[in-house]
Formats: sequence, C-alpha cells, structure tokens
Amino acid sequence: MLSCLDLDRAELGVLLTDDARIRELNEKHRHKAKPTDVLAFPMDERGAGPSGVRLLGDVVISLDTAARQARQRRRPLLDEVIHLLSHGLLHLVGYDHRTDAEERRMNEAAAALVAASKQPPARSRILSAPHARSTLTSRAR
Repeated sequence: MLSCLDLDRAELGVLLTDDARIRELNEKHRHKAKPTDVLAFPMDERGAGPSGVRLLGDVVISLDTAARQARQRRRPLLDEVIHLLSHGLLHLVGYDHRTDAEERRMNEAAAALVAASKQPPARSRILSAPHARSTLTSRAR
C-alpha cells in the first residue's frame, strides 16, 4: 500500500484492538462515546524519524467491529481488515470524506490500495533487501 502511494520511505503503526479500547480512543479524541471501525492518528506532516523515514502516524482497527462488518458484507475478516487499513492509511496522508466528491475519491483510492495489497511485491524489491531475513528463521549453515 505504501508503494502504491509512492511512500517507500515511510512507516506507520497499526493497532488491532477491541471495541472497548477503540471506544475509549473515539471518545477521548473525537468526543464520540461509541466504538468505531477505524481511527487514524496522523503525525506531523514533516515527521521524519532519525533514519529519514517519514512517520505517517497510527491506524487503530477494532477487530470486533471488523468481524461484524465482515459478516454483514459476507467477506473474510482479513479482507475487511485490509479495507479498514487502506481507509486509515488514506486519512494519514490527507484524504477525507466530508463531501460526496471526497468520499468517491477516497473510495476509489482505497480500492486501488486494497488491489495493490493483493499483488506480490516487485521481484527487484525482494532482491534489493538481503538483510531483511531474520537470523532466527534462517537455515543453519
């Protein structure tokens, strides 16, 4: 999803939680005393970490709500979570859905991110990161 947004040097935090915790966050930050499916907490737009990586912010997803929505939409929970992650990520980079036009634009972008998430990573990206392999799972030599 980050590559699709041309954000290869960016990162975000993702918290998968329950309705009780997301309700607390929703009440504290949005003054809405109810659970929601996803919240996004953007960092400062200039927010780059010490290594020059852009820190986008955090996405919080309620797995309780995601599970209910997945059942209603008759799709797997993972597909719902991926959809919610794309939605939260788009909020982190400045998308919103206050108007019908903004909502259409955001829905189109979310669909593109979901589609991108189902594509295997580019072969060159895999080959360019030889140190990405964990020593704990490497075969003994």
